[in-house]
Amino acid sequence: MATDLPTDTPTACFEEHRALLLGVAYRMLGRAADAEDVVQEAWLRWTAEDRAEVREPRAFLVRITTRLAVDRLRRVAARREAYVGPWLPEPVVTDFGPAAPDTAERALLADSVSLALLVVLESLSPPERAVFVLREAFGFPYAEIATALDRTESAVRQLAARARRHVDERKPRYDVDPAARRDLTERFLTAAAGGDLGGLLDLLAPDVRLVGDSGGKSRAPLRIIEGADKVGRFLHATAGSAAGALDVRLLELNGAPAVLALVDGRPDSVLQIEVLGGRVQRVHLIRNPDKLESLAGL
Repeated sequence: MATDLPTDTPTACFEEHRALLLGVAYRMLGRAADAEDVVQEAWLRWTAEDRAEVREPRAFLVRITTRLAVDRLRRVAARREAYVGPWLPEPVVTDFGPAAPDTAERALLADSVSLALLVVLESLSPPERAVFVLREAFGFPYAEIATALDRTESAVRQLAARARRHVDERKPRYDVDPAARRDLTERFLTAAAGGDLGGLLDLLAPDVRLVGDSGGKSRAPLRIIEGADKVGRFLHATAGSAAGALDVRLLELNGAPAVLALVDGRPDSVLQIEVLGGRVQRVHLIRNPDKLESLAGL
């Protein structure tokens, strides 16, 4: 964020590290709004701190942010368990184009992780998730992570190994070729929007899965749909069901192509596919309006 403040002011120091703090908090929590709340609370604590005693502001701010995020994760655990239907992270834009403003928010979004990985991270304990994010995503030393979590370095190394093993065992293996994924996304969109059930089925892997997140606040499957025929027919049936003027756009969310559907100018749903062997292996469908607020105005 551009500022005319001297670089040694509390505000300038905090803004220098805001993008990093947002990145840590978003990866920890899976919601940009929650990440913003955590970083705002970190700012309040920073302004109340005797900064003359702070030798390393970056490490200090990361420590505050990490602990606040861990606390929030623990508080929302019961709420996540009571969530209606499958849970998916809040999608965030990661390609703003050359005309985008140079803001800390943009830096956060450009450094987002995939929906698939964030879903796996949900199954980690809060300390495991904190260690994984700080170590794997940002490369923090074990000693610094230990200080942030108020644990021994040995304990942090054990958490890191356990988290890494857990993620490796559960993270789905998908193709990562951006051009191929975008091409398949465009073909998928064309078939779905055109009501071409046959063309849609040709793109789906036999064991494709569709995961829909509505939070019980809009129409979406409350259970995972499995199999090409069921997924294809569901998408075919819902493609033309918008109750209003439909505008469909292709954009980049969480580092990969995605489809944003707007109805009467308001975000209605986000659809993103995962690809393996040239076929659609998984479909993420997000229709919880609370998770689409940040996409308004695109």
